[in-house]
This record gives sequence, C-alpha cells and structure tokens, in this order.
Amino acid sequence: MQLEIINKPQQYSAVLLLTSDIQSIKEQKIVPTSFYAYIEKYISEGKNTCLLLPSEEQLCVVALVLEEKKDGAALVESYRRLASKAFGLLTKEKVADLAIVGDVEAHYLCSFIEGFYLSSYRFEKYKSTSTKEVIARVGVQEGLYESLVPIVHVCEANFVARTLVNEPVCYLTAPQLSQEIQVLSQTHGFTVDILEKQQIEDLKMGGLLAVNKGSEVPPTFNILEWKAEDAKNSQPVVLVGKGVVYDTGGYDLKTGGHMSHMKMDMGGAAAVVGTVCALAKNEVPIHVIGLIPATDNRIGPNGLVSDDVINMYDGTTVEVKNTDAEGRLILADALAYAKKYTPALVIDLATLTGAAMRVTSHYGTAMMGNASKETKAELMSAGENVHERLIEFPFWEEFEDEIKSDVADIKNLGNPAGGASTAGKFLEHFTDYPWIHLDIAGPAFVEKPYHYLTTGGTGVGVRLLYDFLSKGNF
Repeated sequence: MQLEIINKPQQYSAVLLLTSDIQSIKEQKIVPTSFYAYIEKYISEGKNTCLLLPSEEQLCVVALVLEEKKDGAALVESYRRLASKAFGLLTKEKVADLAIVGDVEAHYLCSFIEGFYLSSYRFEKYKSTSTKEVIARVGVQEGLYESLVPIVHVCEANFVARTLVNEPVCYLTAPQLSQEIQVLSQTHGFTVDILEKQQIEDLKMGGLLAVNKGSEVPPTFNILEWKAEDAKNSQPVVLVGKGVVYDTGGYDLKTGGHMSHMKMDMGGAAAVVGTVCALAKNEVPIHVIGLIPATDNRIGPNGLVSDDVINMYDGTTVEVKNTDAEGRLILADALAYAKKYTPALVIDLATLTGAAMRVTSHYGTAMMGNASKETKAELMSAGENVHERLIEFPFWEEFEDEIKSDVADIKNLGNPAGGASTAGKFLEHFTDYPWIHLDIAGPAFVEKPYHYLTTGGTGVGVRLLYDFLSKGNF
C-alpha cells in the first residue's frame, strides 16, 4: 500500500472522511445531502462507527468518532480500531485507491491511518490464489504526509516481524533466519554479524548448543547493530530475542495440541529484527545492539534429555529438568554475552511460558526484571501509547529458591506455580546490568483477526520498543 499526498480527493475511487461533527460533513461537500439524516441518527447514538455511502461520483466512507468517555491512550487506540473497521468495508468493495481526510487533530488522524495501514497486512506466500486486498494507493493531506512517513516505516517493520513469525520451519530454519536478517540489513541500513556453529562452539555457548543437539540443522547466533552517527547514548541498549524457529518440546514432547503454531516460538527474535529495522530506517539517533540465538528444538539420537547437566557461556552449570524449557537456555547465553557491551539497558523478548500467557492472554505482555522503577514506568507508558500493554509480574527473591539444583549451580525449571517469574529468575542469573524481561507468549500470535492484528504473527514488541527507544528514556 503506497502512501501519497492528495492532489484532489475526487481523483480517487473512494474517499474516507474521519469526523465527529455533522457540520463538518456538510462543509466537506463529499457526502450526498440525502445521507445527512441517516448520519445524524448514528451521531445521536454516540458510538464510534463506519458508514459506507455509495454515490454516483465515488464511494464514500464516513468514520465517526463519537465516544467521549475515552481519553489519552485509550482514545488513540479507538482511532486505530475504527480504522480497521473502515479497512474492512473498503476492501469488501474492492477499492483500489483511497483518499483519507478529516477534521480531527493531526495526532488522532495519524493514529487512524496507522491502524488502517496495520490492518492491510496479509501472509499469502503459500496460497495458490492471492486474496490480498486491492488498496494500492492511499492519499493523505500534505501537512500530514511528513508525520506519517516514519509511522509507515514502523508499521512495515512490524510486518517484517509478522512475516518471520508466520513462516513455517520448512523454510525458516535458523540459517535461513540469518539470511533473512542479512537481506534486511542491506535494505534498512544496519549491520549484522552471523556466527556459525563452529564459532558458537568456540565461544562455548552451551545452552544454545544443547538445545540444538537434537537437530540436523545447525544453530546461528546473530548480532545486529544500529549506531547512528549522532547517537545520544554512549552505552548501547541491547535487545535479546529468543529465536527458537520451531519448538517440539524435545524429549519432553508437547502434547494435547500444544505443538500447533510453534513456528511462532521465535516471536522474540522477530521483534528484535523488526525493532532494529524501524530504528535504522527512521535513522533514530541511538546505539542499539540486537542479539538473536537461533535454533529449532527437535528430537534426535543425540538430543538433550532431562537430568543432563550443561555448561553455559559464562561457566554456569545447569541441570536440565525439562527439555521444553529450552528458550531460557539459549537466552541465557545471549544475556551473558551482552555483558561485553557494558550496556545501559538490556531488554529480552521471548515466547517463554504458558504461565504468562494464562494471565495475559493475547491482550498484553508479562514484564519483570531488575531495571529501575523509572525505566520500567517509561516502558509501560510506551506500551499504553501503542496498545501493547505490560503488566509487571512478581519478582521476589523467593523465586530463586525454585531453581536451586542438587547437582549443578541451578536448574532450568521450578515449580508450576509462579512459572513465569521462576523463568525470569533463571534469566536474571546471567545478568549484571539493568535488565527487563518481556514474556510475549500471549500476544505474539492470534488465531483469528483482532482489530488491526491479522491472523498469525502480530509483530508484538516492535511498536512498543520503537516508541520507548526513540524517546531515549532509558
């Protein structure tokens, strides 16, 4: 979908008017007068709605924003959601090009167009016949265009993450993920260094190598970097993403249908890739490093089994109590590796635990860590801004007792109760810097459309981290 500046709204096959006022509708002279009474009926009801109004000249959609109870971030989100309704109406009419105009504040109009753009994503690579919507061009007012360009870049970076999550493992193996990152680095302007299996062995990344033992496909370790010439932070922010491209659970095999959609177990890695793409494309003045350990978790003749003891990158010994608690093993190596950068802050993202998902569903993300209250508050504020909301989980010292081992330094699984926090405590063991853990197991994937989130990968984390990092509040 191409964004362009409107010359004349009449040159488009459809026009979308965003407003809350009947007088404005009359002044625009876009809607046929015969529809005024029809529109006033909906205005009197006071609920957001979208109205499809056919006319002889061009198709018209009026998007009415009328709910006055909402304010702040909730009001902004209502514009995005209203946009997804408008997108649905227009695509059913097979609209090819569209002008969007409105009398609302520019900030809200930008949010509406953001929601409209986010609604346009489809993953149809493997379909024999494309059913993609046909909206190819969207015109906006000249004064809005410049503000929208960076928003569109962030949406496109979100699409990068969605696509990576949606790719099946028959295509997106760990080496292929690295190749995808390499191509993206060239088109978006960041650098990448890809470590192959021999280099990973030389570094003694025991967690990543252990999870990979059951696979015929080698692991990779990906180091992404965006450093603007005018970067405001002297110490980098490091983003770490779990890159399990497919998770069978290993010898602790997933049962009861829980293996379905496990191609999304690299949602954290996808979020890191998408975030770096967005920061680089918009040339945000910041220094950010992304670390992505990547492998599948399979069953094989030499696969990891429960009761194994492995040696991690930092020398910690870990007793393996469950091979389906593999994400924390590969993240631990990456978190320990992050120490070499003396980071100002480290944020990891991972589809880590069902325990987190059972609390948040797909409506939000579990957060925990040892960063300052101020930093966490800024990140939570960013989550409200983009409607990728965070809830802070308990992170009490008592959870450390759950991962004590009789035969090694620590073990990779505690009791089922408090499982998300116990997993977080396992990760914290490998940090010595300000750090936040985001468990995105719930919101990383949706099985049916939800407003502007289309079926499959959601790209959660990209818009959140971009909003947070671009403001420099860390």
